[in-house]
Amino acid sequence: MQDYAKAIKELREKMMMSQMEFAKIIDVAYESINRWENGKFIPTFRYRRKFVELFKEYDIKLEEKE
Repeated sequence: MQDYAKAIKELREKMMMSQMEFAKIIDVAYESINRWENGKFIPTFRYRRKFVELFKEYDIKLEEKE
């Protein structure tokens, strides 16, 4: 299990994309991906819902930090 920062980075790497490419696919600014991967922020509920299916598809387990 892992937190959003690690899970998002793992997802992006499994999809073989740069942060910039991944940001375009997810429809956010590059800075958002960078901040999420560095653990400075977590995605809003809107984006977490997008990640749920992608995490399942790429077999990534997620455990939210309290």
